[in-house]
Amino acid sequence: MAHNGDQKIKRTVKNTKTVLVVEDDANIGEVLVEAITQETDMLAILVSDGFEALKVVKSIKPNLFILDYQLPRMNGIELYDQLHAHEELTNIPALMMSARLPQKELEKRHIFGMNKPIDLDDFLQTIEKLVG
Repeated sequence: MAHNGDQKIKRTVKNTKTVLVVEDDANIGEVLVEAITQETDMLAILVSDGFEALKVVKSIKPNLFILDYQLPRMNGIELYDQLHAHEELTNIPALMMSARLPQKELEKRHIFGMNKPIDLDDFLQTIEKLVG
């Protein structure tokens, strides 16, 4: 039964720009996903940690990664590096969010950073700019 669901997701995602949101705070994650789906024509998929994100990208190639920096078990930089180690994901842009961003690491990897708490209008404009 889950297999059919995966096929539906793949068909939907194929024609829609997709944003993978990796946020361990469920309330923040839901607000971000709701903002993306209501204010853009993009599909947002929420996962709560880096290991879930690595599983999702096996079946879906998103157009943008939105990564919390302070994730459990694997921080946002470590996750970014693992995602971009996959050849098919190397050109996907990332937006990293945190109250404390590692600025030098972001600059080295050309990751766009936003400090929490975020302004939703700035957030949505940044997504549009990064996805193109």
